Amino acid sequence: MLDKNGIAKRIAREVRDGMFVNLGIGIPTLVANFIPDGYNVELQSENGILGMGPFPLEGEEDPDLINAGKQTVTLLKGSSIFDSAMSFGMIRSQKVDLTILGAMEVSENGDIANWKIPGKMVKGMGGAMDLVASAKNIIVAMQQVNKAGQSKLLAKCELPLTGVGCVKKVVTELGVYDIIPGGGFKLLERAPGVSVEQIKNATVGKLIIESEIPEMII
Repeated sequence: MLDKNGIAKRIAREVRDGMFVNLGIGIPTLVANFIPDGYNVELQSENGILGMGPFPLEGEEDPDLINAGKQTVTLLKGSSIFDSAMSFGMIRSQKVDLTILGAMEVSENGDIANWKIPGKMVKGMGGAMDLVASAKNIIVAMQQVNKAGQSKLLAKCELPLTGVGCVKKVVTELGVYDIIPGGGFKLLERAPGVSVEQIKNATVGKLIIESEIPEMII
């Protein structure tokens, strides 16, 4: 099975040169570490940054430069800083090519739940609802099985929804899945050392398996 870095590394293969990309909190932030050398990719943060660089070295942090997850970041040459109104205008007008989000649940229809667990305090949904409503392409990076051993790829989400029918692809510690029209997780690749049977046991939603499933290359 893949660890968090492995999931991020596999998702980085979906990034194309010249893209404008928004990275959500958690595993998605790790994707920036694996973007291929030579790619010109602009990372956008909904709190008002375009052109984020790598995390700063210890002792070089600037508390005024943070991403949407409140992590300190750096800026690349030519980057821009602007207010959140302009940032969300950029998101809502579909200027962002790819959004990579974490999730607590994804349904076989592409619904996503990633902002609230009932009974637990949250500061708000952040930019997630705007992102899932506007993004051209949404990839979810998540653990497929929770700590209790229960699947998070479901027929129908049980937690409050962030968006409906918006997820295109899911990458987990077990495999890579396309959400297909009409509903269903189409298995494209399996993680190194993971069997199709393991994936079947870890998927509650409709799982579609066509022919031989290759191991992913990361």
